[in-house]
Formats: sequence, C-alpha cells, structure tokens
Amino acid sequence: MHLATKLCTATLLMLFSMAALGHTIEGSDANFVQAIDGPAVFPFMYLGAKHMVTGYDHLLFLIGVIFFLYRPGHVVQYVTLFAIGHSITLLFGVLANLQVNAYLIDAIIGLSIVYKAFENMDGFRRFLGFEPNTRIAVFVFGLFHGLGLATKLQEFTLSENGLVINIISFNVGVEIGQILALSAVFIGLSVWRSSASYLRHAFVTNTALMSGGFLLAGYQLSAFFLQPPY
Repeated sequence: MHLATKLCTATLLMLFSMAALGHTIEGSDANFVQAIDGPAVFPFMYLGAKHMVTGYDHLLFLIGVIFFLYRPGHVVQYVTLFAIGHSITLLFGVLANLQVNAYLIDAIIGLSIVYKAFENMDGFRRFLGFEPNTRIAVFVFGLFHGLGLATKLQEFTLSENGLVINIISFNVGVEIGQILALSAVFIGLSVWRSSASYLRHAFVTNTALMSGGFLLAGYQLSAFFLQPPY
C-alpha cells in the first residue's frame, strides 16, 4: 500500500474517532473559561491557539486551501482572507450574543471541506462547467468557521468583566495557532511536492479530505435532527 493511501486511511479513521468526541472546549479549559472574572489576555490567547491547533475541521479546510498553493505569498493571501472572515464572526457572534445552532454551523464547516476538496479535484469545471471565485469562497467559509468558534464560547457563561479583551485575546491566539499549524503543513507539503507521488496521489488525498468533510457534516446533521425538542 502506498504511503499516501495509508495516510488517507489513517486520516479517515482519525476523523471517525474525533467526530464522535466532537470539537469543543472541555475539561480544565472549560472550567477556566467559566471561572474567569476579568481580563486574562495570555490564558485566552493560549486557549485560542490550542483550539485552532486541535481544531481538525478548521485545519482540514485550510489544508485544502493551501494544497495547490506553491508560493508563500499566495498562502498568506488566502489565509488572511480566511482569518478576516472568521475574526469578524467570532468577535461579533460572542459580543452580540448571536444565537445560532452549533450543529448546523459545524455541518456547514464540514461541507466547506467538501467544497475545497471538490474544487481541488477540478470538479466544478469538469462537472458543472464553471469555476467559483476561490478568494470569495474562502472568505465566506471563514465567516462560518468563526461563527463555529463563537458557538463553542457561547456554551459557557462568560463574565462581562473583561469580555471584550478576552475574546480579542482568544482570536489572537486562534491566529497564532493557525500560523503554527499551517507552517508545519506547508513545510510538509513542500517536502512532498519534491516527490513524483505528490501529483499522482493528489486526487486520492483530496478524496480523503472530501470524505472527511462529508463524515463531519453527516455527524453534525444527524445530531441536529436527533436532538431533543426544547
């Protein structure tokens, strides 16, 4: 079995296990968020960075975004659009107490992975006869990803004392975590691109990404329809 195939299989198995656990803030981190009263810049930055680094749904989407980006400048451009989008809805969602269903938002995040993998496979041009504007799509999906982060924070009772500073700090931490994670991914992709197997296994890799996106979206939609009525 080729290495790329093994990696794709491992990715799907990992997604099955993580989908069951869900992507949230829990344990000591959850206790801290609910107990804090006042500005806590560095702890919230740490939580934001940790949330992004362990946020498999956000990372899978961004892997899809940079998969065929060879220049660091292009990576920065697309990731910046994504960061602007999710910063807007993360800050607005929490500070304005925007109530959205977490299951539906997470389902859309899963479908954003499907979208990017399908685009990487040239699916839109080959099957639908058009090519979407990738920059706009990345920005729009960034809005949904930010709203997903906001729903995680809204699961807790946050003190109004220092709330603005703490949410901004959390968002800064998310950006730091994003930079760290994507730097490692970009280096890994750059090394892989030096091998002939990169383009040969690009299709199966994006198929794995798409499968993971469908898995995550399906899990969240099933949880939405099976949730007890209020």
